[in-house]
Amino acid sequence: MKLCILGATGRVGSKVAELAAADQLEIHALVRNPAKLPDNLLEKIHVVEGNALIQEHIEKAMNGCDIVISTLSTDGESVLSESMPLIIEAMKKQGINHIITIGTAGILQSRTEPHLLRYQSSESKRKLTRAAEDHHKAFRLLQESGLHWTIVCPTYLPDGEATGTYRVEKDFLPPDCSQISTGDTAHFTYSLIKKPKFFKSRVGIAY
Repeated sequence: MKLCILGATGRVGSKVAELAAADQLEIHALVRNPAKLPDNLLEKIHVVEGNALIQEHIEKAMNGCDIVISTLSTDGESVLSESMPLIIEAMKKQGINHIITIGTAGILQSRTEPHLLRYQSSESKRKLTRAAEDHHKAFRLLQESGLHWTIVCPTYLPDGEATGTYRVEKDFLPPDCSQISTGDTAHFTYSLIKKPKFFKSRVGIAY
């Protein structure tokens, strides 16, 4: 299997790359700054230096791949909603049908107001919704794409290693939770390569 990772230098993306490298998958990674990749990963990854907002760069990274994992963040701007149409178009050109992305718990359904997403409801404690709105735009684009997509939606995301013990729930955040580590978010995301499920769904993840 050939895996394309977008965002491989990030907190979750780097851990996904480590798991894939340990399994000796062929990894293509689109990164803006290859120097941010640790030396042990640089040896095992086909690095494409470029920008996720330039379609030619995305297509080059995806060339020959079977599946895409995007751990791109909003990056304080609108990177997700701007890059997603380019990612979808590149996947279709390359004949790739399966993408797993990292979202946010804010775009899961609210338990208290199920007709709303969490960031739109009283469930959310965040006053600023710009990042969630950008994630929501990317979610809508995937819904309309016709691809097999899954959005992994962690709650509060501190750095931490994988334990392999956590809860997941389709479309909702597991109840009575407060956080999930970057390591376990990567662990669950990578598990979806080996056992594909939750197609065309968001998945909440937490301890």
